[in-house]
Amino acid sequence: MSSPLPSSPSPSSSSSSSSSSSVLDLAPVVPVVVVEDAADAVPLARALVAGGLPAIEVTLRTPAALDAIRAIAGAVPEAVVGAGTVITPEQVGEAVAAGARFLVSPGWTDVLLEAMRASGVPYLPGVSTVSEVVALLERGVREMKFFPAQAAGGTAYLRSLAGPLPQARFCPTGGVGPDTAPDYLALPNVSCVGGSWMLPADAVAGRDWARIEGLARQASELRA
Repeated sequence: MSSPLPSSPSPSSSSSSSSSSSVLDLAPVVPVVVVEDAADAVPLARALVAGGLPAIEVTLRTPAALDAIRAIAGAVPEAVVGAGTVITPEQVGEAVAAGARFLVSPGWTDVLLEAMRASGVPYLPGVSTVSEVVALLERGVREMKFFPAQAAGGTAYLRSLAGPLPQARFCPTGGVGPDTAPDYLALPNVSCVGGSWMLPADAVAGRDWARIEGLARQASELRA
């Protein structure tokens, strides 16, 4: 997902070299959001943006996900909203039509990769093995999601990839929290991490947007 991210959606290629306007470079943490009620999407997104986390991954795990993406795209222009848990070409089309400005998958196949490439928006295919990373590099993709990060080997695994595969950049997601995120962010091949710790279930259920904004602000300062 290394193509420049436009201020508004427009076609781009994920096979270009890394850019400072990549989604990976917007903030040290990409919130991974599961939206149960689409009515919560806009205030939640505003809280995350206010806290310094503009790139927001809304996972396609609930019936409300596409409506949430559509609402954020329409009402929170300063947010860069994307779709996560994208696993089919059909979901690629639905997410982009709803306003997703980037796509994230937990894994990839050639069929899914081609659909994401053809979508015209940046994408992060998921990997957990060296062979998957090499296969993506062979296809011109340099930016990837490392998932499930902790279970797949964590920082030690990613550190071992930096030497032989320095051109690959990762966003580790899966089991990453405020205690482990700084260790990932210190690696030369990690540009950001994905996580949901700034969205505790009780704060979302209670619509405590101020608390979420505060936790987002703490997350946005992790790299410093």
